[in-house]
Amino acid sequence: MSYVPPHLRKSVAATTTTTTVTATILNTTTTTTANHNLNSKSVHNAATRRSSSNNHIQPSRALAVPNAVFPRWKPSERVLRLKPEQIEEVRLRLNVDVTVTPDSPPAPAPIESFTDMCLDSSIMKDIAIHEYTTPTSIQAQAMPVALSGRDLLGCAETGSGKTAAFTIPMIQHCIAQPSVRRGDGPLALVLAPTRELAQQIEKEVKAFSQSLESFRTAIVVGGTNIADQRSELRTGVEIVVATPGRFIDHLQQGNTSLTRISYVVLDEADRMLDMGFEPQIREVMHNLPEKHQTLLFSATMPVEIEALAQEYLTNPVQVKVGKVSSPTENVSQNLEKITENEKIDQLLSLLVEEAVLAEKLGHQFPLTIVFVERKTRCDEVAEALVAQGLNAVALHGGRTQNEREGALRDFRHGPTNILVATDVASRGLDVTGVAHVVNLDLPKFLVSQIRKAIADVQSGNTVAFATGKVARRKEREAAAAHKEAQSKLPPTSINVDDKYKYMIAPAAMLRKEGSADDAWDD
Repeated sequence: MSYVPPHLRKSVAATTTTTTVTATILNTTTTTTANHNLNSKSVHNAATRRSSSNNHIQPSRALAVPNAVFPRWKPSERVLRLKPEQIEEVRLRLNVDVTVTPDSPPAPAPIESFTDMCLDSSIMKDIAIHEYTTPTSIQAQAMPVALSGRDLLGCAETGSGKTAAFTIPMIQHCIAQPSVRRGDGPLALVLAPTRELAQQIEKEVKAFSQSLESFRTAIVVGGTNIADQRSELRTGVEIVVATPGRFIDHLQQGNTSLTRISYVVLDEADRMLDMGFEPQIREVMHNLPEKHQTLLFSATMPVEIEALAQEYLTNPVQVKVGKVSSPTENVSQNLEKITENEKIDQLLSLLVEEAVLAEKLGHQFPLTIVFVERKTRCDEVAEALVAQGLNAVALHGGRTQNEREGALRDFRHGPTNILVATDVASRGLDVTGVAHVVNLDLPKFLVSQIRKAIADVQSGNTVAFATGKVARRKEREAAAAHKEAQSKLPPTSINVDDKYKYMIAPAAMLRKEGSADDAWDD
């Protein structure tokens, strides 16, 4: 369907006839598909929506849209012969937990070989070129789910290989579709929270589609030339990787449309919600064609993500790798309590000491990321580190896109080995060999949770954090209530031995006559 911004919908709907709606619904309901699992919820809801609020659809444009194709996919015969107990054994070995909704078919079996996934020959060629040999845990289970056409809710840590887990099936899906024409919207859409993550995803898409002729991918993010993006989108592309805000801008300007999208990925969805992108996500999801497949990936599973999945995913297969919302086991955690004024000095001392040790041993300085809360703080810390002779660079939203790309490039490949960043780099960036991560500006209401989590991990106890906006709001409310209760307590009386009472009066008198500093200097 053609996209119309919310503020224009009433006026457009008022001038559109009922005949237009009927024609559009007839067109969309005759869409052919060989996959019965695709979004029955969306089909039911869409019929209601289109009869009321979507009267703005242009009939000629809607009727000209080619039908999306959802071919049946089959893995190799070897995989098809696996027995249920063998499938569970593989999942146990991969540390994968799979859940399906009641009355849904079983999830496809995990596949530990790309060859057994029966992918297009061009994709297999690119997999070989990039020396991918064995699927990671999330790839082994999520890729068969995606290839089968079912909706997916994936939970896996950053760095687990999940980008390829949705990228490769997405390319396979696009290959099966009618060709994209000039003026068509994309066949597949990936939404990501930050420019850096979007660029990383685009790079992966291009890596696994480089052997395909005329296969086009566009990256649509802020901080870059919107005119170039406009031209690329209007020419027609198979895949768009975007941040939500900039993608909505292009939809509102008529540079692209949602009419042909049949494969959608929400990557790092919890981070997108934290950054306030929920309205844009809902705007896109609400206006998609009825027949589409949705994959949602999130490193944590707060209630907001569960609500989003329930609304926009149809009978999803939930795939979890490892523990969700828990401290990772391959990282040692340390918590140090120091005053605000001491933080930068302590950081300098720690990293200078690390640099001296590395030089003494003839090693490279270990890659280190320092997270701070504000842009100005980011620059301040980076400048302090550089002044000490350390190779540091700042990365935050106030930098130009070229500066941000340059900072990441220098950190990945040298000469920079310390990245000072705000939360634009907190999720999804693929940097190999990071040895240290320092959270310099830790929110006070998280300290007790982190301290308890570290103790529990060291004791071998199971740990899970409450995540998401609701959890954070409750924590802040609890902290505020505790502070208010403390303020209402009567002042504590202090018993002073007689032999020390002579010390109290002179101090009080001295403070009246001069400054406290002068008194204690005496």
